[in-house]
Amino acid sequence: MEHQVEMVGRAFVDHYYNLFDSDRVSLSSLYHPTSMLSFEGQKVQGVDEICSKLKSLPFGQCHHVISTVDTQPSPFPGGIMVLVSGSLHLPGEDHPLRFSQMFHLIPIPEGSFFVQNDVFRLNYG
Repeated sequence: MEHQVEMVGRAFVDHYYNLFDSDRVSLSSLYHPTSMLSFEGQKVQGVDEICSKLKSLPFGQCHHVISTVDTQPSPFPGGIMVLVSGSLHLPGEDHPLRFSQMFHLIPIPEGSFFVQNDVFRLNYG
């Protein structure tokens, strides 16, 4: 069970950041109407609001470099908690931005997962 949780979590992380870096609009497929995003303390809920927030970020292109991925089963049956740390590289910037992001993944009948909760924070210091 633990191995499966880790495999799913890592596959999700690879998929999420690949979409974020190359086709941010496609992230909408990972969220549901009940999903909530907290981005630097600002909370938005629902697919349209989350995608609007992600599209409105003050940078177009970026590249995520993942340092750590920690996974745990959640109390929701089949759910997975994923904590990611890494750096965000922006074009024209000499120094990457460090970040942490937490995802709560919920299984759906089709056999995949959606993001119920997504919390993003830049790590200053």
